[in-house]
Amino acid sequence: MKRVAILGATGSIGSSTLDLVEAEPDRFEVTAVTAASNVADLAAIARRTQASLAVIAYEARLGELREALAGTNIQAAAGEGALAEAALSADLVVAAIVGTAGLAPVMAAVRAGRTIGLANKEALVSAGALMIEEAKRSGATLLPIDSEHNAIFQCLAGQDCDKVARLILTASGGPFRTWSADDMARATPAQAVAHPNWSMGAKISVDSATMMNKGLELIEAHHLFGLPEERIDIVVHPQSVIHSLVEYADGSMLAQLGSPDMRVPIGHVLAWPERMATQARRLDLLEVARLDFEAPDDRRFPSLRLAREALRRGGAAPLTLNAANEVAVEAFLGGAIHFGDIAATVEEQLERLDQPLPGSIDEVLALDAEVRRHTRERFQVDAN
Repeated sequence: MKRVAILGATGSIGSSTLDLVEAEPDRFEVTAVTAASNVADLAAIARRTQASLAVIAYEARLGELREALAGTNIQAAAGEGALAEAALSADLVVAAIVGTAGLAPVMAAVRAGRTIGLANKEALVSAGALMIEEAKRSGATLLPIDSEHNAIFQCLAGQDCDKVARLILTASGGPFRTWSADDMARATPAQAVAHPNWSMGAKISVDSATMMNKGLELIEAHHLFGLPEERIDIVVHPQSVIHSLVEYADGSMLAQLGSPDMRVPIGHVLAWPERMATQARRLDLLEVARLDFEAPDDRRFPSLRLAREALRRGGAAPLTLNAANEVAVEAFLGGAIHFGDIAATVEEQLERLDQPLPGSIDEVLALDAEVRRHTRERFQVDAN
């Protein structure tokens, strides 16, 4: 029986995780579930899984959560400390909280030497050096849930990266892969979240549309696997059948293939080092028939260039990239800016801020808040 805590249980990754663990109740025990503000769904999940702890991030909603769990033995809690408590309640922590809101509980699990199924790429982007160093000290295990990094992890099969020539991340190209720059500039939020292959939340769907998600994954891959930026490539693969590849020093290239279903990488992490059955649709190669590859267009998708520049610059540049992007995406989804303004906003903040690498999680969060404040001030000035 493996004890599992699901941070971000009401989101898309959390829902897919629940599909898997609830299908094998003799194999997995859910100890804790968390959500940002969705009390009704969180309470329903906690009741269904018989979790011991349910945590709502927004403390103002704690009363509602207690009412929703009345008559059960499930403990209701709220706030950052409670999120860390949830992370420490299990053998395996599925970290699926979107954005830097998930950074503190993930670091708590890392310090405690837990195994972390990492779906929160922002944690590594913002504090990758700190997290990897802490994992080495504590003996924590980081297992990537992102389909691309999980594919690389599978292709490495426990081998060291000193025999790896390069990592190749695949990108679907998102909903605007064939759009002109002019058409993309006029894209609506509804168009940006309409991903052709994957079912994801709004923020990550917009990141896919700008291809910032691939830039963040580039930085994440650097921290997870220890390869420099110049040995990590990105190719556009619209079928989303090959999830990533590893090229070895001898010229061999290994790829992980599968249907575009997040239950596959999540299932790999849940059962690791074993395998488990999933309900994902099986890949039919005859039905797929062909696999296409294209070079990414940095002119139409400048976020890729910005991410590489941030990784090369080092220091707090990746943190700035991520924080400014989160605010810009939020503004776009809210109708405050146009699609083309997202990358422009990020570039502006990267040019304005040049900070050294923070030395602690508190410093990371403080600088993250500063970048977000400056970015939001830009929108207020523009609105006037």
